[in-house]
Amino acid sequence: MADGREFFYFDDTEPYLSGAASRAVPDTRDLPPVQHGSTMRFDVLTGEWVAIAAHRMTRTFLPPANECPLCPTGRGSEPSEIPAADYDVVVFENRFPSFAQAVPPDVPDAVDGNPLWPQRPAVGRCEVVCFTSDHHASFGSLPVERVRTVIEAWANRTAELSALPGVEQVFPFENRGKEIGVTLEHPHGQIYAYPFVTPRTAQLLTRAGSHRQRTGRDLMGDVLDAERKAGERVVLEGEHWTAFVPAAARWPVEAHIVPHRAVPDLAALDDAERDELAVLYRSLLQRFEGFFGEPEDPPPYIAGWHQAPVHTGRDLTRLHLQLFSLRRAPGKLKYLAGSESGMGAWVNDAAPERIAERLREAGA
Repeated sequence: MADGREFFYFDDTEPYLSGAASRAVPDTRDLPPVQHGSTMRFDVLTGEWVAIAAHRMTRTFLPPANECPLCPTGRGSEPSEIPAADYDVVVFENRFPSFAQAVPPDVPDAVDGNPLWPQRPAVGRCEVVCFTSDHHASFGSLPVERVRTVIEAWANRTAELSALPGVEQVFPFENRGKEIGVTLEHPHGQIYAYPFVTPRTAQLLTRAGSHRQRTGRDLMGDVLDAERKAGERVVLEGEHWTAFVPAAARWPVEAHIVPHRAVPDLAALDDAERDELAVLYRSLLQRFEGFFGEPEDPPPYIAGWHQAPVHTGRDLTRLHLQLFSLRRAPGKLKYLAGSESGMGAWVNDAAPERIAERLREAGA
């Protein structure tokens, strides 16, 4: 890109798929180099790292469609982040990253010089994944072949980002809807390559380690087996994957997709698993969109691919998707109020069994 960021095309249509033609065209924008001063500070009270990324305050916020930076160049009033006139799937470095490889060289080891608060440069990487050039599409509306291409992009980037210095975990995810905090309406997701094992994963590894020591078995595998045996909360089941509402679901609409084979990340999936995932994941998203029976107002959601850390605990957990919406009823959101936000003590207004039943009905 014009400012030195890396950019990748993932093609599934001709003549680009075969290499007979190339989408590569120059980025003609006059852009200054990307600058950021992201650091991370250790919260001694929780044992968690917190990224401080003040430069993100100036990032683009809900531009009109004719100024969308994720549409192909030529469709809007200005050149966009994608210089080609069209594309299938693209991935590029975020211009406003929370984590990056080029880090400030002079970050003190501690805040205020006090060892109580360790501080480090926020080494890592943040990438944007554009699922389609169609500004008005959604992930659930993509053809299965395009979903398969996105899975290929996620797998490729997971492998590449996992090899970067300082990266400990890779997290592909999609935020959908203004209620979630989306700042660009074009169908897209992100990939974060963290310099630490995230709190949710660290807690899962602790639980999985205790389960392994106590039973000698795989915790996620036992959960999957139990959900498949019970069947009441299963939404979709294939040869390689099962989608279910977890027995202790936290959100008004929530589902997990878990592979039957214990694989650490997307890069470890074989072709058959990727093929079936494209079909099953698309179906689950469509069921989410139809959950409230309001196709003109699909619910906001977060879809996150939880992968094993790069260097530790890879045998204790497996790849899985968590998909959830914070809409609890048409026109009503579940707000994280005192109990959830203040104490981390969750209360769900919906029974998981009823959530699963309604998701099954949404696909009928």
